[in-house]
Amino acid sequence: MDRVRGLIRDVPDFPMKGIVFKDITPVLKDPKALGEIIDRFDRMYKDKKIDAIVGIESRGFIIGAPLALSMGIPFVPIRKVGKLPYDKIRVSYKLEYGEATIEIHTDALEKGQRVVIVDDLLATGGTTAASIELVEKLGAEVVSCAFVIELGFLHGRAKLPEGKVDSLITY
Repeated sequence: MDRVRGLIRDVPDFPMKGIVFKDITPVLKDPKALGEIIDRFDRMYKDKKIDAIVGIESRGFIIGAPLALSMGIPFVPIRKVGKLPYDKIRVSYKLEYGEATIEIHTDALEKGQRVVIVDDLLATGGTTAASIELVEKLGAEVVSCAFVIELGFLHGRAKLPEGKVDSLITY
């Protein structure tokens, strides 16, 4: 993960003053680094009988889709409200600066399926906690939540089920 860590770029004052944004776009430009991430997650989950990868919009799609392909299982998107075209369920949750809503198609997962939820970064944990709620409303089981980066100082892990968080890099 040294290669990946070395490519992550700090962008000060984005999206607002006082925030240091961890930018993974340099990682995405490096096929070996991106491949290392996919390979690491693939090895973590290959023996855990995972039925689907659930990616959180939008950077969770970038990691989740190739991971699902590598594992030979379906990819399921969770999107911001108004972006999915078919029957869906939604969950609203609080942000530090307001409220957000995410959705999943009602036929995206089946009862009893075992899934991994994927995103690029774990910060405060609100979006991931809401994603878990959506998955569980469909009757599926969250085996783990996988992140390339975890901002440990924001304690997002505390909002998620104990023992179900895998992060490759922690700041």
